[in-house]
This record gives sequence, C-alpha cells and structure tokens, in this order.
Amino acid sequence: VQLVESGGGLVQSGGSLRLSCAASGLPLDDYAIAWFRQAPGKEREGVSCISSDGSPYYSRSAQGRFTISRDIAENTVYLQMNSLEPEETAVYYCAARRRRGWYIWSSRLEYDYWGQGTQVTVSS
Repeated sequence: VQLVESGGGLVQSGGSLRLSCAASGLPLDDYAIAWFRQAPGKEREGVSCISSDGSPYYSRSAQGRFTISRDIAENTVYLQMNSLEPEETAVYYCAARRRRGWYIWSSRLEYDYWGQGTQVTVSS
C-alpha cells in the first residue's frame, strides 16, 4: 500500500491549489481517504474525507471552500482548495482507512496508511 501526495506549493492569500493523493495497493471503493494537515507546533487536524461509498466530509473551516473528489479509474483522490489563508500553511497528508463501520473521520487514529505529505505555503 502506498499513498503519494502532490500538488503542494506556494500560493498567495486568496489563491487556490489542487492536491492529489495517488493510491496504489488499495482500491478506493474499499477505503476511506482523508486529508489532514499539520502546521509547525500544532496537532495534525482533519480537513476532509471521502468515504468508500464516495460521501464527502469537511471540517468547519474547509466547508464551502474545499472540495474532495476521487477518480476511481486513476485511483486518485483530489482536494481542491480555494480562498486559501496564511494560517492554512501546513504539510498536507492523505490517509487511508480499510476498516468498516462507524468512525470519526477527522481522527488520525482511525487511519491505517499515510502518505509522506506535501507542503502548502500561503503567503499574505
């Protein structure tokens, strides 16, 4: 199982980025895939998740500005981020969960596999 993030970079405040999480060794319709971010000195926090059946979930801060989607054929999950703010500067990680049943999508403890992360820097 491997998750590889890409698409991070430097963007000005108010700008947009689209992150990609390419998954190998796991079919997306069997896994929930989430995006987390971690800023220096802060806890890793859940940003968004797409469940195995394709249902999206968002944190309060992401709701209305971010869109999570997936391409089953490409086995890739995307996170479109609009209206980015400097405080959203962080390393963004994708994570995969195989286990079925009820779960708290925003808890890092729920996930079995993690990517290496991609840096997003939002300048003011």
